[in-house]
Amino acid sequence: MANPKQVSLPIIGMTCANCVAAVEKSLNKTEGVEEASVNLSSERASVRFDSGKVQLSALVEHIRSAGYDVALGDWNTAISGLSDPTDALHLEKAIDAVDGVLYAKANIGTEKLTVRYIPTIVSVSELRQAVQKVGFRPADRANTEVDPEETARQHEISRQRRMLIIALAFTLPLFVLSMSRDFNLLPSALAHAPWMDWLFFALATPVQFYVGASYYVNGYKSLRNGSANMDVLVALGTSAAYFYSLAVLLGVFSGHGYFETSATITTLVRLGKYLEARAKSGAGEAIRKLLFLRPKQASLIRNGAEVEVNVDDVVIGDIVVVHPGEKIPVDGTVLDGESAVDESMLTGESIPVSKEKGSAVFGATLNKNGRLVFKATKVGKDTILSQIIQLVENAQASKAPIQNLADKISAVFVPIVIGIAVVTFLIWFFLIPTPSTGSITPLARAVINMVAVLVIACPCAMGLATPTAVMVGTGKGAELGILVKDSASLEEAGSLDTILFDKTGTLTRGAPQVTDLISLRSDLSDHELLRLTASAETGSEHPLGEAIQAEALRQNLQLYEVSEFKSAAGKGLRATVDGKQILIGNQRFLNTYEVELTDAAIERKNSLEAQAKTVILIALNNQLSGLIAIMDTLKENSTQAITDLHQLGLKVGMLTGDNAATAAAIAKEAGIDLVYSNLLPADKTKQIIALQEKGHKVAMVGDGINDAPALTQANVGIAIGTGTDVAIASAPIVSISGDLNAVPTAIRLSRKTLTTIKQNLFWAFFYNVILIPLAAAGKLNPMLAAAAMSFSSIFVITNSLRLKRFK
Repeated sequence: MANPKQVSLPIIGMTCANCVAAVEKSLNKTEGVEEASVNLSSERASVRFDSGKVQLSALVEHIRSAGYDVALGDWNTAISGLSDPTDALHLEKAIDAVDGVLYAKANIGTEKLTVRYIPTIVSVSELRQAVQKVGFRPADRANTEVDPEETARQHEISRQRRMLIIALAFTLPLFVLSMSRDFNLLPSALAHAPWMDWLFFALATPVQFYVGASYYVNGYKSLRNGSANMDVLVALGTSAAYFYSLAVLLGVFSGHGYFETSATITTLVRLGKYLEARAKSGAGEAIRKLLFLRPKQASLIRNGAEVEVNVDDVVIGDIVVVHPGEKIPVDGTVLDGESAVDESMLTGESIPVSKEKGSAVFGATLNKNGRLVFKATKVGKDTILSQIIQLVENAQASKAPIQNLADKISAVFVPIVIGIAVVTFLIWFFLIPTPSTGSITPLARAVINMVAVLVIACPCAMGLATPTAVMVGTGKGAELGILVKDSASLEEAGSLDTILFDKTGTLTRGAPQVTDLISLRSDLSDHELLRLTASAETGSEHPLGEAIQAEALRQNLQLYEVSEFKSAAGKGLRATVDGKQILIGNQRFLNTYEVELTDAAIERKNSLEAQAKTVILIALNNQLSGLIAIMDTLKENSTQAITDLHQLGLKVGMLTGDNAATAAAIAKEAGIDLVYSNLLPADKTKQIIALQEKGHKVAMVGDGINDAPALTQANVGIAIGTGTDVAIASAPIVSISGDLNAVPTAIRLSRKTLTTIKQNLFWAFFYNVILIPLAAAGKLNPMLAAAAMSFSSIFVITNSLRLKRFK
């Protein structure tokens, strides 16, 4: 593609998998569209297209031609000083050029700008900034609490509720009167009055053609686009009952009318769709919670004073002030102050994180107990929170492989059901004799059983089975600080049998730490040994020297002045500290100065090295005086995470470039089963391939950047990073907090989500396989069939919502 672009479009009006297929088909046949994927649960269409060949407005029109709509936002604002036609044209062109804008009109008479836009692509705050860039000033403030997409969906729920109320107002008296007559509960004169059937007709007609109008319209559009959806089944079923009853009323046929059946079916389906829409709204609750985490105002330092501004007016480089108890508005770097910040809303970790000068802070986190002054580094869509929301939305819009079967069945489901309904009618009318004692005519019996088949069938449950579970599962993961970037990985993680960890920086801290301080002289304390050694290492850039200095800093030791400093690369150093000549290095280095090592010292050194520790020798005035052991230690939660993985029945391995002895010592301490040492980065990928060739499903856990090839090769890559790694990590699953316990949690979540999907699919298939034959056999009243059909979809959604209780 010459001008590739990918957008997410919020769709309104989809109810089943056939609706998804209709939208996808309409978009995919559009010239310039490379791929369109639609998710029923999130009601989003992800479209990749060539912007040089097709415009956004054309995509919207193709969706509308398929019988659905796109949730759009309207922004109306006064523009002060807009009085020149040239200025108005200039402003319109500037706003039209903003990605996501469908229409912009500047009126010089009223000095107002009207913009219609797609809220999943552009926000009001970005539109305001675009206006300001061309020299104009919008009068209103961006209302970040209003979500146009959510407003449109709530409007749709309100419409469903209004239609349901109207349907109930006509159907309830119709149903009560009809049943009362059938069970002889009405006086004979009233029950058999000529006008009673006309009253039934008058009550049923508004339900059929006003409340049920959408089934006809959407069914027609569905057929016009070469597919058939649930609306076709409902329209056929209710129409058969209604028009047969009308024919009886007009004397064309003799027998009993079924106006109450057509009206009740329409009402029950409308009730089901209303409850389904409300339940689906709950499935996306996690994303809405994230959207409203960000504060609406920010305090900036301008001209030496604090001023409060709308958070959308903060730009990179602004100096932001956050007081205790306030939320941090944007991402930045601390310039002044110390505090503890609650980052649980991003990472899932409840323990506050200490912040000081130079620390990174993230928007939407809560400043607990100190005043912080920081420089804004990321605003708007570039903040970590915005990136997290985008990643989760992308995952929810993707399709899990397990959904393919449901999609294939749904594609032929409605035509097959119509065929079964026709066969049912023919068999009951022509082949099965009517009992001599029965009061129903062969035609009425055949029509009723055909209607039951049409309305019992439910493609909706099949279409919702996978996406609702994925939507709730990925949302729950985000709450726990686990980002799942695509639903395929969420599904794949549930079938893993082997977990491989990178060692440095993943299992271990990634920075050497002093583990042992051993003085070999009675007149030299461990603290003094560290103080002398750290003094000599002042300014050292060697990782081991930095580890020694870090330990001295941790113990608040006052260091000595250093003179006559001389280093030998890769061996050690010599210096004068506090009047003493000090030698620091390995055994070979001390041998060059003829420092004698006792057998006890050598034995102690060998014992430490057997534990995968690096041992530094320290001599004072050419006498061996102490040992310092340094090691890249395991993270606090490494052992617990590996124990949890074992409890899940998984094999755990470690990939490292370290030598075999060091790797074995770390593996023993952590409880790891498989150890692969002396590996180059490319060797890690080869090792994963070797395990996969043996039939293993392998996950690779790494830092998300350095381990990119291995993360990509694995069946599932899991990146253990921090907030700044979220967007750039190669892995499809990311732990924002860097906590290794996220690995077993992610696998548990995946297994639970996969179990929920299988339960949903089983129910959807079981329901149709069992109840369609029962309806064809005449064992189901059409009204009960409609109620069962409505319940089927609601069951699938509520079963998926149980994932919100996952811990």
